[in-house]
Amino acid sequence: MSTVDLQLNSRGSHESDADRRIGLIAGWGNFPVRVAQTLKSDGYQVYCMGIKDHADPRLADICDDYREFGMGRMGAQIRYLKSSGVVHATLAGKVFKTKIFERFSLIRHFPDLTFWRHFYPVFLTKSVDRKDDTLLLTVTRLYAANGIEFLPATDYAPELLVKQGTLTNRKPNDAQWKDIRFGWTAAKEMGRLDIGQSVIVKDQAVIAVEAIEGTDACIARSGELCKSGGMTLVKVAKPNQDMRFDVPTIGEGTVETLHKAGGKVIAIESGKTIVLDQEATIATANKLGIVIVATAANEIAG
Repeated sequence: MSTVDLQLNSRGSHESDADRRIGLIAGWGNFPVRVAQTLKSDGYQVYCMGIKDHADPRLADICDDYREFGMGRMGAQIRYLKSSGVVHATLAGKVFKTKIFERFSLIRHFPDLTFWRHFYPVFLTKSVDRKDDTLLLTVTRLYAANGIEFLPATDYAPELLVKQGTLTNRKPNDAQWKDIRFGWTAAKEMGRLDIGQSVIVKDQAVIAVEAIEGTDACIARSGELCKSGGMTLVKVAKPNQDMRFDVPTIGEGTVETLHKAGGKVIAIESGKTIVLDQEATIATANKLGIVIVATAANEIAG
């Protein structure tokens, strides 16, 4: 029995045809592809909604059915899942929040009446903020009101969550551990404020903080600000991380971007961070001389 089966049964559910149908809302990156592949290998029927300008086209060949939707077509998305008999759904992959601030962004993503009913305080009256949790919780509540429960994508691919320990051949030295501990505190505070998940530090000074631009852009900026290199990237979960969305993720691209910027260490939170294509990511890090360590609060405190 798979992890998902156990979790469904722990909710008191009986295995049914509806339980074998999963709605996958796919953002950018390889994570949605891995989730879709895992679901299919476990015998699930996958009904995938690819987010316009984000989703990998390979999903159309993996999933039982694939449709592309603009982010604002909330009513159409719900109708699609309900007509497909879906009662459980998951969100995987990055959604670029920067697109919200592009000119005519909403028009390109075709907002419908359902969207405006639920998001008018965000986009019209602006009486509520546009923090990640605010936006994503609004989405999950809208789905729940229509009989569709969101589950964490890591329930379906738990092997992607990194275990505690040093992943690479090289380990952090004493100075780098000082930066990791210093950066951990700063990153957790940024997460508590729902600003970002990552900070770049060197010699116990914050060089750059991730906000709406994303991790890669934050790393690149740190390279411009710290020409001498040797920085440490610390990427952690929020203190009250909702594992249904916005789970910290790294991959080969993260390693390559940090190397190009002159960084030397990636510190991530064990059990709450996804490492995509882990073998390839570690191999690239070893080749480029980058340290990757997965740590936890108890180790930081110690």
